[in-house]
Amino acid sequence: MRIKKITWLIFALAALAMAITPDDLVVYWIGKTPAPAPQVKTVDEGLAFQARFVAGLEPIVGQPVGYKVGLTSKAVQEKFGVDHPLRGVLLEGMLLESGATVPARFGAVPIVEADLLVRVKDAGINEARTPEEVVKHIDQVIPFIELPDLVLKKGEPLNGATITAINVGARLGVLGEPIAVEPTRDFAQALAEMQVFVSMDNKLVMKVPGSAILGNPLNAVVWLAEDLARHGQALKPGDIISLGSFGKPFRPHSGSTFWVGYSFGNWGGEARVSFK
Repeated sequence: MRIKKITWLIFALAALAMAITPDDLVVYWIGKTPAPAPQVKTVDEGLAFQARFVAGLEPIVGQPVGYKVGLTSKAVQEKFGVDHPLRGVLLEGMLLESGATVPARFGAVPIVEADLLVRVKDAGINEARTPEEVVKHIDQVIPFIELPDLVLKKGEPLNGATITAINVGARLGVLGEPIAVEPTRDFAQALAEMQVFVSMDNKLVMKVPGSAILGNPLNAVVWLAEDLARHGQALKPGDIISLGSFGKPFRPHSGSTFWVGYSFGNWGGEARVSFK
């Protein structure tokens, strides 16, 4: 029995010694190499790991410019074992202009998703609790194709804690032309009723309603403001917020083009990215 306990202790200490650190993950991220999962058990532990990981990325990718909200559908939340969205940090060098061409293997585990950004107008957004209130405190809606990187090796645990630790996969994203916000109930409702069209290589592959994100994409802002407040943080003017994925993700491949179009009320926009 004593030998078994000693053997178990040796294995436990070896596993602990091999635990990936935030600095280790930065190295994997830079090398676009699939990484072992961080040893985090809760979303709060994941946030602590994420903060150190993002700090390690800042000298390479630039300063924080906002946030991304992930897991914004109930089905996806259930898949990854949580009952709420998750948040990550967007850095300046992650953002590209529409029409950009990027490598198909832009990350260790690259995917491409239809998304949407908003820009914070003033600090009043931290008190907003409905889409109709949010719309009074944002000044732009921006078409956005997110290019996340799931980072982790095949077979590693993907759950709320580890997804949070890897910064919710934030890697790159392509921005379309900003749309000026009208601070009205009609504008907020139009976003819920929006139609999002996704095309791969000029072939329509998906049509998704705006309500796919928490009933209204602006509810992602409400959740984010509340979650930041719980951790002693707040949104500030100029922050941009990625609201979440419309529909399923796709795997990019060399030579392909991904286009997303948005139609809501009297407004609309688009974004496009090509892969080499």
